[in-house]
Amino acid sequence: MGLSRPQKPPGGVPTRWVSLFCIASFFLGVLVVNRFWDPVEVEEAASSAQKHRSNEVHPMVICDKDVSVRTGNILSRVSQTRDVINTLDKTISSLERQLAAARAAKADTEEGSPMVTKSGTKDLNERQRVFFVMGIITALRNIKRRNSIRETWMPQGEELKRLEKEKGIIIRFVIGHSSTPGSALDRAINAEEEQHKDFLHLNHIEGYHELSTKTQVYFSAVVAKWDADFYLKVDDDVHVNLGVVSSTLARHRHKPHVYIVCMKSGPVVAQKGIKYREPEYWKFGEGNKYFRHATGQIYAISKDLATYILVNRHILHRYANEDVSLGSWFIGLDVEHIDDRSLCCGTTPPDCEWKAKSGNHCGASFDWSCSGICKSSVRMKEVHQRCGEGDQAIWDTGF
Repeated sequence: MGLSRPQKPPGGVPTRWVSLFCIASFFLGVLVVNRFWDPVEVEEAASSAQKHRSNEVHPMVICDKDVSVRTGNILSRVSQTRDVINTLDKTISSLERQLAAARAAKADTEEGSPMVTKSGTKDLNERQRVFFVMGIITALRNIKRRNSIRETWMPQGEELKRLEKEKGIIIRFVIGHSSTPGSALDRAINAEEEQHKDFLHLNHIEGYHELSTKTQVYFSAVVAKWDADFYLKVDDDVHVNLGVVSSTLARHRHKPHVYIVCMKSGPVVAQKGIKYREPEYWKFGEGNKYFRHATGQIYAISKDLATYILVNRHILHRYANEDVSLGSWFIGLDVEHIDDRSLCCGTTPPDCEWKAKSGNHCGASFDWSCSGICKSSVRMKEVHQRCGEGDQAIWDTGF
């Protein structure tokens, strides 16, 4: 038997022809691709697509110098406009306060309300511009206390006028009148005024239980008479270093609503017959403690707060104690309370004396046990020698 030749499948195509057909198709495909597909064009298209995708993820920033300049000018104008608007707001607020104060002062003049009696009130636009006004609250019979201050820390005569002219500081003893106009006490005050010319007279009847009213009348009077940055109240048995007080106030000069004091919060006295009794003790709740307020020996308030007292004095409630009354008037207002402990130093070592020796003088000194310097008419000179900053300090202080 011999080997037989491969047989063609019935009805099919020979395997050899299939192979030749595949090879021919491959070469035909190569020719077609080379004719219609340019590799350079394909690479450029791919590159363009890649850049497009990149731009979608990271947008291109157009660095146009002119556009940047125009944008900067617009932002600058917007900033300037804001500054102008803020300035206008402050000016309008100031004018509104002045208008309200002027109306209040005019109403007082027409109604004969308790304001300055001798020189009257001035138009607010004509007020003297000063740094601060210090009112020393005194009583009709307290001539020894007043003289102890005149002989120590308060300039006299031409020096008092110089202080006003060069430093813009006004210092006056604040006094009302007796319940019997023209009495011996009133005549004595008038004679004292002729000699020293350092009083601020209020149309107010003097009396210990009228201190809250006197405080309200005082602030209303001084804000209508002088255009000051600050208004201070001081008791006539307190030692003051004017240079330290001036420097302290100067640090807060840019603050419109400021209340500078030694803060305290003591118990509310409800028992009858006790000094500092508060008849309205029940208003302070179950805690039986006052809210935070100034110790009454010395405190300072800014112009806006003094103007607020002038404008609203008819509806401001007065408690038995004037320091509590003042503190209550500022509750609910946007007021910055500054607790400055240099305004409440003690007079016995090691407090004000040791601080003076170290060069860190106190602004004000008194004895807590006496709510002022004990026997101040006798001891004021001694305290001044131990705790005083020196008579030249106020003139060397820059503010």
